[in-house]
Amino acid sequence: MSKVFVVDSSGKPLDPVHPGYARLLLKQGKAAVYRRYPFTLILKKTIEQTHVKPLRIKLDPGSKTTGIAIVDDTSGEVVFAAELSHRGHVIKDALDSRRAIRRSRRQRKNRYRKARWQNRKNKKNGWLPPSLESRIANILTWVRRLSRFCPIQAISQELVRFDTQLMENPEVKGVEYQQGTLAGYEVREYLLEKWNRHCAYCGKTDVPLQIEHIHPRANGGTNRISNLTLACEKCNTAKGTKDIKDFLKKKPEVLKRIEAQAKKPLKDAAAVNATRWALFERLKATGLPVEVGTGGLTKFNRTSRELPKTHWLDAACVGKSTPERIIAKDIVPLLIKATGHGNRQMCLPDKYGFPRTSAKGAKKVKGFQTGDIVKAVVTKGKKVGTYVGRVAVRVSGSFNVTTSTGIIQGISYHYCQMLHQCDGYSYQKGEVAFPPTA
Repeated sequence: MSKVFVVDSSGKPLDPVHPGYARLLLKQGKAAVYRRYPFTLILKKTIEQTHVKPLRIKLDPGSKTTGIAIVDDTSGEVVFAAELSHRGHVIKDALDSRRAIRRSRRQRKNRYRKARWQNRKNKKNGWLPPSLESRIANILTWVRRLSRFCPIQAISQELVRFDTQLMENPEVKGVEYQQGTLAGYEVREYLLEKWNRHCAYCGKTDVPLQIEHIHPRANGGTNRISNLTLACEKCNTAKGTKDIKDFLKKKPEVLKRIEAQAKKPLKDAAAVNATRWALFERLKATGLPVEVGTGGLTKFNRTSRELPKTHWLDAACVGKSTPERIIAKDIVPLLIKATGHGNRQMCLPDKYGFPRTSAKGAKKVKGFQTGDIVKAVVTKGKKVGTYVGRVAVRVSGSFNVTTSTGIIQGISYHYCQMLHQCDGYSYQKGEVAFPPTA
């Protein structure tokens, strides 16, 4: 398992400890639970620790998921691992919905509304849309948060780059190439991302995949990235030099999906390209030394150390500082999902943009708010038992608690005890990357 973070009575981070020792500290009454996610203990008495091991936080930024690993450079031990899922697509969908409502409202014959675009400020240099800004904010939030609970002294970031222009036109060079983005990931890495690491024809995963020409070169097909896909050996051999329409004439839905996906640009690549330098500059602003590494180096480090492909293990292999041996056999990653802090709308609108519900009530009720993780110990009534989960508050003080087994309705706030306040993220335990062998 991941080690447990420990801070002294003044909040200063100490060396992380083994979970067994953490249980002993709690049992002996020498420490208390300071935070549930990430699990952190606070010592009840001040101690002087002469030497604290410096640790390094390593980041593998992605458009949808970012891998996080805290590594001891001297021993190669992974102290903590997490996978952070972003919500950029949710923000983009919300902005699109709001824009559609505003556009329809302007087109109706309502009262005259004075133009507002003349008083809007110009966008500053380095401005990013909210969907991309949220990705950077999520990563910075967790870098700062982990730095409060763990003695982090350095940062490693994978500086991911996709050269979409070079992959669309492999012959581009000279001035034309300088006008595009710089070279980065290989074509194979790009295709693995674009086709979600599965065979385009049969959908198999976790098998060796080969680069396949959608329209065969023998029939005039090109090496452009839009003409390449991934296929398992069986499907690649069966297709041969056949035209894709002949090969998939009995599977029209698969043909339609492949043709649409081939023309679709890789939005994730554009998102990573747009945010990588902004993230680097903001990480430097933390005052910690920042090391950068390429995606190719990360893959080399992972394969040479014979590690499986996961986001957090990719993060552990970022940069030249990667130890020769990575100790991560029993690590259980923390799966973090950005959920936001709720909706700021005072009421919900109808399809015309007019309010259809009453205004919101108080956000907090009896010291609790929706999204808090609570422990409810019910001692009497029909719902006697202990329930742990996220709470949904009501003004009446009768709450709903969502547990792993279902929703328990009508729990009085008197029975609820706060475990973890809502912080805009949901948490779940991941799976061990190295399953035990039989």
